[in-house]
Amino acid sequence: MLLIENINKSYGKRQVLQNLNLQINFGEIYGLLGPNGAGKTTTINIICNLLKADSGRIEINEQPVSEKTKSIIGVAPQENLLYKTLTCKENLNFFAQIYGLGRKVRQLQVDNCLAAVNLIDRANSPVETLSGGMKRRLNIAVALVHQPKLLILDEPTTGLDIEARYEIWELIRHLRNQGITILLTTHLLDEAERLCQRIGILKNGQILAEGTLSELQKLISAKEVVTIQTEDEERAIARATELGFTHRRYGNELAFWLPQTLELKEIIAAFDGISLASISRQPISLEHIYLEVTK
Repeated sequence: MLLIENINKSYGKRQVLQNLNLQINFGEIYGLLGPNGAGKTTTINIICNLLKADSGRIEINEQPVSEKTKSIIGVAPQENLLYKTLTCKENLNFFAQIYGLGRKVRQLQVDNCLAAVNLIDRANSPVETLSGGMKRRLNIAVALVHQPKLLILDEPTTGLDIEARYEIWELIRHLRNQGITILLTTHLLDEAERLCQRIGILKNGQILAEGTLSELQKLISAKEVVTIQTEDEERAIARATELGFTHRRYGNELAFWLPQTLELKEIIAAFDGISLASISRQPISLEHIYLEVTK
């Protein structure tokens, strides 16, 4: 569906994308992660033909990126692009006209999109009366009104409460089941972990790691992570080093990578003689992988 090969882009002397390679398959949700300034927005703008790459090749649905490919892309940006005094139906009708949809097709697509995002009962409600979650769903509906093959969702749940976030997640899964290919950018790692079939981690304009969650977990030489609280951190680190545990700090937390899964009593015994205020265990998560790759 989307093929990016050796894309380079600079702004003056600052190189934003460096030989970027990326492939998204038909019908998958691909998560593009990375810190601010990594090149995500520039990548999206090039895909949408809003920016020209300095070099490289990019194809969408086996067509070189051009004005023609814009019609097969739907974009739901981080900021809602909605007219607050217009109703949901009026917003969708307006954008459908911009895409050049005829009257009959337009009416059908407006109703279909309202149904897809579960806003049929709010069709005639002004946008300013909607909740944050409803606005985000309508923003996605706008991106779908012309029936794109590739949907780009730029941080779709930023600022939403957990209930609204779950609604958006369910909508994204539904769209994928309808055969729509989705490129998702997010800073919420649990979101990418739950939704994406494959994940790419971008930094300084390059993909540093890519794959399924299970493939990415292989980048961490551990079976689980143990986090402890102790007043004697130096002794704990020294003991862990003797045992072959790798130590890491996640914020103020002291954590250890265990090369094999141990029983809790075995972990406590490993730190025998060191006062432990608390101890917790967790499997290798995308957060651990992301922090390791982008450190």
